[in-house]
Amino acid sequence: MSLHIGAAEGDIAPTVLLPGDPLRAKWAAETFLDDVRQVNAVRGMLGFTGTWAGHPVTVQGSGMGMASLSIYVNELIRDYGVKRILRIGSCGAMQPHVGLRDVVLAQTASAVSTPSATILRELSFAPCADWGLLRAAARAAETRGTRHHVGGIYSSDTFYDERPDLTEQLIRHGTLAVEMEAAELYTLAARHGVQALAVLTVSDHLQTGAALDSGARERSFGDMVQIALSAAFPETPDI
Repeated sequence: MSLHIGAAEGDIAPTVLLPGDPLRAKWAAETFLDDVRQVNAVRGMLGFTGTWAGHPVTVQGSGMGMASLSIYVNELIRDYGVKRILRIGSCGAMQPHVGLRDVVLAQTASAVSTPSATILRELSFAPCADWGLLRAAARAAETRGTRHHVGGIYSSDTFYDERPDLTEQLIRHGTLAVEMEAAELYTLAARHGVQALAVLTVSDHLQTGAALDSGARERSFGDMVQIALSAAFPETPDI
């Protein structure tokens, strides 16, 4: 048990899927895992452990933003020995060729600041995904016939952004999408020597204003979860 995760020793699997929304964690666990049991409910941040194709997997909510994610990732690694973390969540497309329902595999994650900035100080660290997970996820998306894009994203520390000039420059520099967590996840993974990848579903588009309704989001997010699981266990046939 840690300060923010009430799971007992042995309740957390070495592989964790990390959605921001705790109810999405519940949905993903109950939809894709077998023998599911709830292992965390501290502060309503639900966590579940089960198996996928015989492999133990935990799905743990992390909250919104890098500060909240940092708490859960630190405790998952430090207190439970987690070795592989895959963020599953939504993102906003920033490029014209990236469409609603597409999956974005975040190769890198830029940020204005992260909780780790206090450690890195003046250094502009370049957070990136684990290559093995990224390669396996791309192969899984190709096998499933899922429209996907591999490249850089932007992790914002604000949801209601008032920097159209920054958005313009990010688009100009080829940034695929924006979300709020991956840069800190990748930085913590590098610090602690674990694998990390963000697998994201495009739920809205910054240039067109288009957005998925709740029903379309649920149907589309299934591809994202399957790709993440296949990336975590590439030796297992897709099920």
